[in-house]
Parts: sequence; C-alpha cells; structure tokens
Amino acid sequence: MSAIAGIYYLDGRPVDVNCLSGMLERLAHRGPNGTGIWVEGFVGLGHRMLWSTPESLGERLPLADADAGLVITADARIDNREELIEVLGFACPEAATLSDSEIILAAYRKWGEDSPARLIGDFAFAIWDKRKQNLFCARDPVGVKPFYYYKGVRTFVFASEIKALLCVPDVPRRLNEAAVAYHFLAVHDEPDATFYLDIVHLPAACSLTVTAAGQRLRKYWSLDSTRELHLGSDEEYGSAFLEVFTEAVNSRLRSAQPVGSMLSGGLDSSSIVCSARESLKNKGGGLRTYSAVFPSLPEKALRRIDERRWIDSVLAMGGVEPCFIRADKISPLAENDTVLNHLDEPCWGPNIYLHWAIYGAARQQGTGVLLEGIDGDSVISHGYEYLAELFRTVKFRILIREAAALSYGSRRIMLGVIWRLGFKLWLLGQLDRIQWMRAAILKKGMANSKILNQDFVTRIRLKERMDSIASRQLPGRNAREMHMLSITSPLIRYSVEIADKIAAAFQVEPRFPFLDRRLMEFCLALPPNQKLSNGWNRVVMRRAMEGLLPSEVQWRRSKTNLGLNFLYKFFEYEQERIEKFLSHESEVLAEYVNIPVLRSAYTRYSSDPPGHEQEATTLFRGMVMASWLRNFGKI
Repeated sequence: MSAIAGIYYLDGRPVDVNCLSGMLERLAHRGPNGTGIWVEGFVGLGHRMLWSTPESLGERLPLADADAGLVITADARIDNREELIEVLGFACPEAATLSDSEIILAAYRKWGEDSPARLIGDFAFAIWDKRKQNLFCARDPVGVKPFYYYKGVRTFVFASEIKALLCVPDVPRRLNEAAVAYHFLAVHDEPDATFYLDIVHLPAACSLTVTAAGQRLRKYWSLDSTRELHLGSDEEYGSAFLEVFTEAVNSRLRSAQPVGSMLSGGLDSSSIVCSARESLKNKGGGLRTYSAVFPSLPEKALRRIDERRWIDSVLAMGGVEPCFIRADKISPLAENDTVLNHLDEPCWGPNIYLHWAIYGAARQQGTGVLLEGIDGDSVISHGYEYLAELFRTVKFRILIREAAALSYGSRRIMLGVIWRLGFKLWLLGQLDRIQWMRAAILKKGMANSKILNQDFVTRIRLKERMDSIASRQLPGRNAREMHMLSITSPLIRYSVEIADKIAAAFQVEPRFPFLDRRLMEFCLALPPNQKLSNGWNRVVMRRAMEGLLPSEVQWRRSKTNLGLNFLYKFFEYEQERIEKFLSHESEVLAEYVNIPVLRSAYTRYSSDPPGHEQEATTLFRGMVMASWLRNFGKI
C-alpha cells in the first residue's frame, strides 16, 4: 500500500508544487517510507511510499521515462511479474528486481491503453503521456487499490483518498444527499459515487483517459459467464482448484515485512492460513494470525459466536504465532471520530471496530501485510443455484437427492429447499426479470425508508432512484450468471475499500487471496456440481483442502454471527452516549432522518439488546452519520 496523487490543469495553468505537497501530506499515513513529486508545467504527480514488497525497497516514484515521454505514479502489486518480464523482453540479470511500477510502465509502452488487461494483481496508477498529451489512469479488476478523482472544467485531480482532493481549492465540497439515504438503506449500487457530489471513484476494472478536450472511461476486463471448465473427475477439479488457490495466496506473500492473516475459524480464513503457513514454512518463514474472541458474552450468545474450537484446531497444526483480540472489551464506537477521519465517509457496517482493533494489533506487532478472507463465499459460491439449474433442465431425480442431502445437513425441510432454492430461483429466470426486481427492491427499500424524513425522500426522488437501481440488478438466468452476479456485487468493492482505509491508518497492507482475478475466473467456470454436491456447499474447496485443513474445519457447516457482540456491547458501553445523542445531538440529522422513529428504535433496542438487530444497526448508522455531518467540510 502506498499513496498516489496528481493534478492536471486542463486550462494550462502551471501546477503549484505546494498544493501537490499538501495533498501528499494528507496521505502521509499511507506512505511513511518516502515522498516523491514530479511537476512539469500543468501536470504534477506525487507519491508516498510504503515498503510492502522486496522490490519496493529501492523504488522511487514518480518514475519518468524521458525517452518515451512517460511518467508514472502507482500503488501496485503485480502478481504475474515473471510472465510480463519475459513477454516485455527484460533480459538483464537485474530483471527480477524490477519494481512493479517499472513493469507497468513497460506494459503501457508496449500495449498502450490495453495494458491493464495484461496485469494480474492489485493496482491503481496514473501515467502522463507527454507525446499524446493525456493522463491514463487505471484500477484493478476488483477495486482493491483506491482511486478517487474530481474533474471540472479547468481541473482534473486524483488521489488515493478523498481528504487529499479536498486540499485543492478547485475541488468543491457539496454533499451528495442520495448517499445519506443510501447509508441508512445499505445500498451500494452506484459504483462511482461518494458522499461528495463532485468526487467519484474510478470504477473497478476500468481505465480513464483524460485530455484537455475531455475524458474517456473504458472497462478493460469483465468476468465471462459463458466459459465452462470440463475436467475428468472430482479429484482433477480439486487439484486444479488447489493450484490456482495456492498461487493466489503465494502471490500475496511477496512482502518486505512480516506477514499475518486473519483467522476466524471459518473455511475461508482457515484455508488461507493453512496454505500460507505451508508456503512460508518451505521458505523458512512464519505466519502470524489474528483472531477476535468474546469470552465475556453470556453463554447463550457465546454458543452462537465463539469460534475458538475451530481456531484452536488450526493453531494445533503449528507453524503460526497467534494473537487474540478481546473484542468483547471494545465499544463499537471506539475512536469513532478517528475512524471517520480515516474513512472520509460514514460507514454503515457496525463491525468496523473489529477491523480497527485487529489492524491495530497487527501494527503493534510489526506485521506489515495482513491476509483477509473477503469474499470466499461469493467467489467459490455456495452453489445453491445448482438446484434451480436442475429444475430448469428437468433433472428431478438429482434435484430430490441434492435437496434431501442439503436439508439433512442444514436441518431444513426438504420441500422447502426445493421450493426456495429450486423452483423459486428457476421461476425468477423465466419471468420479466426487470419488473420483478424493480418490485422487490422498491418494496424492501421503501419499507426501510421509514427511518428517513419524508420531505427528504420526496426531495431526492428516492423512489425513482431505487427504481433505477433495481433496473440494474437483474437476477441471473442460470446458475453461472447467478454466481457471476454475486462475485461482482458492489458490496465486495465497498468491503475492500473500507478494509484498505482502516489498514492504511496503521501502515498495514491488506491482501485478499479470494479476490485474485485468476481464482474468480476459475471458480465461475466450474460446473454447478463442483460447487454443491451431496448436500455440501463449496465442495470443490473442501475436497481440495484435504490434508491441509483440520477435518472439523474442512467439513464444517455452521457459521457464527459476529454481530451478536455488537448487539450486547453497543448498549453496554454506549447507553449514556446513545441517550445523549437522542436527546439533543441528533438534531443535525433532522433534515434527513425521522427523529421520532429513531427514538422509537432505541426504546425497542434497550428493552432487549440481542433481540433487536435492525434497531441497533439503525441507531449506529444514525450516530455515525451525525458525527460525520458535524465535521462535513472540515476534513
């Protein structure tokens, strides 16, 4: 993780070095290992360095290629380095020590605007092309590396975080009121929008070319839902998965600092830990693990949230240095103002305090890279869409067998499984999908909108906005399309952006093996019966991890609810603060939120904290939004 920033004055004004320096100063937490600035006339690029890979230790950015008339600033980790070094013709003995930004620049020289599609890894970069007089920007396929920008008539500026853009006098600070509504409704379907009306994301898997005459946004990569993988046996599929998964993990172990991994005891994080442990052991290294525990919760709650049994089974295999974080001793609003300052925007997820605590612990121990299990569920897929596929293809014998096995393993009624996961999903693919989704999303969204001030709902035309969102969220017509939609969910991008900003506060780089482009492509191409078989979801991964995972984790069906700690501790630690907020501090929300509804939510929540998740979440979102609005324009 590093920081990038840049200014391009479209009207030809010379860049003020002090302005660019000010942007980089606001990003100092992202890159404590060096600062670089390049300015030529109306263009300036900047960089803050964090040494995260061995090659970055000798890297200096921005990097200029005077012969080609190119300059690059980048926050990048390129995973197919060896392949690119060979294709690009680097024959010198020093090729293995080339920085990732040098490889990106060489790829641009060879393939131009098609170069991002050739890159495997996580990246956000900008290249000034003096000969073409354009600024070429690109972001990785998932959006792991952040890239925000503002484009006005006279100015284009970009940076890794919003706060840096707000240093530039040309950038306005106007509230995006729709984002306030979406915060309370947990909507994430506008891939480029932020809480600032004039500041946007560069969408994942997109490039942006900016000239004085205009800009061109281009999608350079997307998943292919028509590709199918055909192998000879379950064993071959398992071996192929393990090869791709191991490469995804190994690519993220290339580090100049000690590596750690989150370990919850679930299938995803445990598989990452066991794979990383084997790779590091072979290289003579070790792995640190970080786990949240909740021993002080009531026994009833502890049975639903405690993962120590599975965590301990992974640790018992050796080769790791464990760290346990007492999450039950942390308020969900701990250091809220500091967190908001790093996020730049309100976050609706109440479990963010867990990430803050874990990354803080990693920093304290000197861990520089932390592996996360986001979002194995979506990438591998639970495979439930297979039942709809069996219904569509009239394979009722297999459908009944799978439904029976699934109902036995999950304690559901078999006919209910066939109805919900078979017939109902199949039926959705046959109906007018646009109208169905519009009706479903509108019904849910407008029902949840009761928390909002109705004058505000009318003013921003929320119903029309929700209708527009619904028209973009079509259900898949078959199992593979359904799988693709889950992989490309806006929630994944949102999750990794939050993780990036929290990690940046502690100079730790988060890495996400399941979001490897190669792994996503592989899993999507699998046949449905490699995702669900004999009642076991995500079965290809379970088979592949034979001998690497403890069997109780490998064949685990249960999943804990970490939100329980929030429900108990939010009330226990913050009762006085919540009541103070509702009595007079909530007025900052009055233009947007129905305050009596918010107070009623608290009355219900306080009567039974573990029994009112929606009310607790609404209160949390309200308090976070109020804190952020009080400081809006001051970031």
